[in-house]
Amino acid sequence: MSLSPGSPDSAAGSVAVDPNLDFAGTTPYEDYVQADVLTHLQHLRSDDPGEMVFLVTTQVMELWFTVIVHEWETASRALREDRVPVAMDALKRSVRELEALNHSWRPLAQLTPAQFNAYRSALGEGSGFQSAMYRRMEFLLGEKSASMLVPHRGAPRVHSELEKALHEPSLYDEVLALLARRGLPVPDAVLGRDLAQRYEPSAEVEAVWAGIYADADQNGELVRLGEALSDVAELVWRWRNDHLVATRRAMGAKTGTGGSAGVAWLEKRAQKNVFPELWTARSHV
Repeated sequence: MSLSPGSPDSAAGSVAVDPNLDFAGTTPYEDYVQADVLTHLQHLRSDDPGEMVFLVTTQVMELWFTVIVHEWETASRALREDRVPVAMDALKRSVRELEALNHSWRPLAQLTPAQFNAYRSALGEGSGFQSAMYRRMEFLLGEKSASMLVPHRGAPRVHSELEKALHEPSLYDEVLALLARRGLPVPDAVLGRDLAQRYEPSAEVEAVWAGIYADADQNGELVRLGEALSDVAELVWRWRNDHLVATRRAMGAKTGTGGSAGVAWLEKRAQKNVFPELWTARSHV
């Protein structure tokens, strides 16, 4: 970072260099970040000033979804290749990113019904459950559902990406395959399950995790992996609960946009844990 002339932070006797301000086209920063594109993606549909906050916050969430999907796909690939440290690095990054994602609720968390209603009609039939990138996050967590591809039939590229993700192993599937390769008794019924179906808890997998945690000295790397996954799962749970509270505060029990069940649907989601055996196994250690 260059220092401006006369800066009190410049070292004594050093020569200050002015930054280059003259470019033939756009700045290198713009070429890399595409800030002009990002800051002109807000097309408001109401006169209410609060809509800008809602729209930008939602767009920021989409960007965080994109980063987190990248991290979990990186982790999945690394686990498949038995590169656990690489997977751990990606999972740890995703924890910090999930924390930032969850903080994105703050600008919306205290909306009154009247404030939300001021621009709610601008959403039309739009609803967060239609987010393709969030759906990819859910698929990577093992929350598979073929019906969730239906809203995207009119967007071939998006539909194709989601269909591919539906049939690929989730992050947790790759973890369980790794445990099996390490000689742990993950049942064949779990390893060979239909990957397009939602992951269902297994008593045998619970026993595997309980055994890993019971002998942490022997299974140090796997315990650390389990804890990294637990960090992810906890923040996913917090995301769902923050979404529930923000929605309940803004609209109560009314039907959600896009015809969803609104709060009732979010309450059901908030009750579920991802990577379920990592939580239940703790009762048996």
